[in-house]
Amino acid sequence: MSKNLTTRNEDYSKWYNELVVKADLAENSGVRGCMVIKPYGYAIWEKMQAELDRMFKETGHSNAYFPLFVPKSMFEAEEKNAEGFAKECAIVTHYRLKNDPDKPGKLMVDPNAKLEEELIVRPTSEAIIWSTYKNWVQSYRDLPLLINQWANVVRWEMRTRLFLRTAEFLWQEGHTAHATKMEAIEESEKMMNVYAEFVENFMAIPVIKGLKTETERFAGAEETYCIEALMQDGKALQAGTSHFLGQNFAKAFDVKFTNPEGKLEHVWGTSWGVSTRLMGALVMTHSDDQGLVLPPNLAPIQIVIVPIYKTDEEFAAVSKAAQDLVVQFKKIRLSVKFDDRTTQKPGFKFAEWELKGVPVRIAVGPKDIENGTFEVARRDTLTKEVVVKDSIVNHVNDLLEQIQKEMFEKALQYRNTHVTQVNSFDEFKEVLENTGGFVSAHWDGTAATEEKIKDLTKATIRCIPLDQQSEEGVCVFSGAKSSGRVLFAKAY
Repeated sequence: MSKNLTTRNEDYSKWYNELVVKADLAENSGVRGCMVIKPYGYAIWEKMQAELDRMFKETGHSNAYFPLFVPKSMFEAEEKNAEGFAKECAIVTHYRLKNDPDKPGKLMVDPNAKLEEELIVRPTSEAIIWSTYKNWVQSYRDLPLLINQWANVVRWEMRTRLFLRTAEFLWQEGHTAHATKMEAIEESEKMMNVYAEFVENFMAIPVIKGLKTETERFAGAEETYCIEALMQDGKALQAGTSHFLGQNFAKAFDVKFTNPEGKLEHVWGTSWGVSTRLMGALVMTHSDDQGLVLPPNLAPIQIVIVPIYKTDEEFAAVSKAAQDLVVQFKKIRLSVKFDDRTTQKPGFKFAEWELKGVPVRIAVGPKDIENGTFEVARRDTLTKEVVVKDSIVNHVNDLLEQIQKEMFEKALQYRNTHVTQVNSFDEFKEVLENTGGFVSAHWDGTAATEEKIKDLTKATIRCIPLDQQSEEGVCVFSGAKSSGRVLFAKAY
């Protein structure tokens, strides 16, 4: 199998796009800006979804589903949110087509089928959900309300890229209502930590937890908590966000409750979400010029067994040994595939599974059966070893844990060596252009300086790190006083 992948050094963007398509994760569809997620890509998303869903339920959340369409007047109720998403909204204005009398076989919008009120195709669901919560909350006994939904949303992006930015994408969005401000803040922080735990332990991607600046904050939020990751090309990627909404949506939709003293109060809200953008992060953090490199905890196929043979007799013997292995691996709940296709040679299969990022490959041939051994290859390091038959199952089980751990450590080492402190704007620009990664710099706290730096360098403030120590200094751009550093980076 010829991969013919553009290398990362040659053209990182082209390498990414080619890899997503050639590894059978996704492809562009017949709808501009939308993608088809193929079975192999969707299998990875399903594993992400299953793990996150388990974590959400363990923290007391329940799943529900809300409509795709939001009446325009409802969408406009919370002004900041409506204004923040206005440029990305798709709008339904009519509900019927009819035959075009001037063009047989063609359809046209029926002018008599105009909607009384236009409908927004949800770019996010705060409006429709908070309008519903008004009916669900009357007393403090109804709180907290901890709801999540798995859904699709539409944001009419002009420049799209598979997984990273598409007009329609899949995600989950949590929306919670609380009796007190402190409870809502605790919820926002808790869900940021859930995301960080998932991304680090399952995706093997280290993240930095922080707060967004007012400019980068979610439209309609009082505070946005985030986790930021670093890709191999030195650009940052926002991996998840959790928003403390204050009482903004409760006031916009009149969601009130009677407290224990019998007084009416507005509830306090949060919302939080991650999307199929995480698929892009997975590809860009770990993969190499040979193809995908998947962490074992998310790989749809953790082990692939490839038979080596010349005759039908050899194939029968090798297949028996392979099938015995499959049974043993499945007993310890490892996902394994025996690639017994007779239409492709072993070299083709090796290249295909390498491209698809399967963590461990086992080759078994007549000599292996004779010697009581198997050849075991790691995808992440492209190294091989010979393992005796009696210890193969335990060895591979341990190896998968080792691969998961070492993939995280490799990504962490890259991240840690790409966080650079600077004290002048010249240093700032030099690091951005030549080293990449996160630039730790003093900022004067103004939106004007933030915007000017973005205009000049294309770098944005990714976050104000939560573990940041206060440090007196001066802004790298304006020279004004600063009480601490923030992290800048070019980003996806």
